[in-house]
Amino acid sequence: MSDVAVEIRDLVKTFGGGRTLFGRAASTVQAVKGVSLELNRGETLGIVGESGSGKSTLARMLVGLEQPTSGTMVIDGKPWAELAATGSRAFGRNIQYVFQDPVASLNPRKTIGDILDVPLRLLCGYDSAKREARKRELVAAVHMPTNTLERYPHEFSGGQAQRIAIARALAAEARILVLDEPVSALDVSVQAQVLLLLQQLRDDLGLSYLFISHDLAVVESISDRVAVMYLGDVVESGPAAQLFASPQHEYTRALIASAPRLTASESAT
Repeated sequence: MSDVAVEIRDLVKTFGGGRTLFGRAASTVQAVKGVSLELNRGETLGIVGESGSGKSTLARMLVGLEQPTSGTMVIDGKPWAELAATGSRAFGRNIQYVFQDPVASLNPRKTIGDILDVPLRLLCGYDSAKREARKRELVAAVHMPTNTLERYPHEFSGGQAQRIAIARALAAEARILVLDEPVSALDVSVQAQVLLLLQQLRDDLGLSYLFISHDLAVVESISDRVAVMYLGDVVESGPAAQLFASPQHEYTRALIASAPRLTASESAT
């Protein structure tokens, strides 16, 4: 098995084009411009950049929510085109998406047990007894009590709901997770708890993460390597410690310079 979990080569995504209702040429926007990246097994690759940099479009293409205009992707040894031809379930068994808003991503009309039941039944093919046992294992893995399974999404805080969303991603038994701003909607103390959980799960289960965020401090704390996106392109990438200590591209330097930092007076209070 290759050490590379995800390989992206010359990936392009263009929106628009064609003709308007009046026959005029419609304008186009190139959201992703020839991006090439690799995510190694057991690694967290952080993707940073301002809004509009193309990082979420990249994530949506990886999990099959957007069709690339050109370029290639290989996910867990399988060509993206092959997964797309097979259908959405093929993506679900290989790569999972954890959304920014955990509560909105969970069906409000279903209990957590019912929500977790779907991937276990449709993607893993488990029988009823095995699904029930696996659901208990999943909520325990994200440090939630067993009675979580009987409750509804609106009964949980944002941090708890994100733990449940992570459990749902784990239910499919995919080994690659795309985490799109997974802690940006949470309080700082809750962010730290969720980040620690993600690190524990990665180490215990051998997961690989593509971690997308505009928060440089969060990315620095969790990532092994970081890629910086600007206007649809990767302008710099490298080991996290090296990139933050000695950024080479002017855009990376500007991002780091503009990030909030704790001053000496603030740390003393």
